[in-house]
Amino acid sequence: MGGITLDRDGAVGIIRFDRPGKLNALTLAMYEELGAAFAEVRGDDSIAVAILTGSGDRAFCVGADLTESIPALAQGRFDISEWDAAHQKHTTLFKPVIAAINGLCLGGGFEIMLSTDIRIAADTAEFGLPESGVGVVPAGGTLTRLTRQIPYAWAMELMLQGDRISAAQALRYGLLNEVVPAPALLESALDRAHRLVARSGTALGIIKEAVLRLGDLPQDQAFHSEALYGQKAFTSPDAREGIAAFTQRRAPNFPSRGGTVKPTR
Repeated sequence: MGGITLDRDGAVGIIRFDRPGKLNALTLAMYEELGAAFAEVRGDDSIAVAILTGSGDRAFCVGADLTESIPALAQGRFDISEWDAAHQKHTTLFKPVIAAINGLCLGGGFEIMLSTDIRIAADTAEFGLPESGVGVVPAGGTLTRLTRQIPYAWAMELMLQGDRISAAQALRYGLLNEVVPAPALLESALDRAHRLVARSGTALGIIKEAVLRLGDLPQDQAFHSEALYGQKAFTSPDAREGIAAFTQRRAPNFPSRGGTVKPTR
C-alpha cells in the first residue's frame, strides 16, 4: 500500500512519500506517518538536515487520496487540524528541510512543499492547487503561507484558477530555489544538504526559528526579539569555535555537530 519512509545519508535524513503506484497520494495513515517522520528528525541529534522527496519519477505528491482522505474530511469525521504535524503548522522542527520535487506536486503535496525551507525541482515537475475544482480549499497551510511567500496576484491565480504550472514558472514565481535535470535531482538535494551539515547547527536552528516566529510581530517587538536570538547565537559554543577557526584559518568543528562534522561534498 505504501507509506512514508525515513532513510539516512550520513547526517541527512531522507523522508519519502512512498506510494508511487498512486502518485504518492496521501492516505490517512500516511499523514500520521509524515508527522511522525518530521518529529523523528526533530528529536534525533544525529540528523542535521532533512530532504523530503517522492518515490518514483512521476510524482512528488499529488495530495490527499480522493478516495479516502478527502471523503473523511468531507464527512466531518475529523477536521484538517489533525494533519497539522504533517503540514508543519506550529512546527518546532528548526532543522533545515529541503524539498526535492521529482514530478507532480499538487494539492496537499504543494501545501507540504510550502512548509519546507529550500526547494529544488526536476525540470519535469508540475505544480498546482486544484482544490477549488472539486469544491474544497487548500487549507493545509496554503491559505496562510502562499501570499506570504510569493506575490499576491500569482498566489491568488494559483488558488482560484487551479491551473498547473511548470517548474520554470514555479521558479519565476519564487516558489523554488533551483530547477535541475530530473536525473540530477536527488544528488543536487544531497549536495545542498551536506553543505548545510558542515555549518553551525546552532546558527541554522536559530535562523529558522527566528524567521518563523518573528514574521507576524510588530516591527519594534520583532527587532527586540531578533536581538535576543542574535545574542543566543553570539554567546554559543558554536560561535566561540567558529571565531577561533576563522582566526586560525582552519575548518570549524562545531560543538552542535559533535565537534567532528566536516564537509563531505
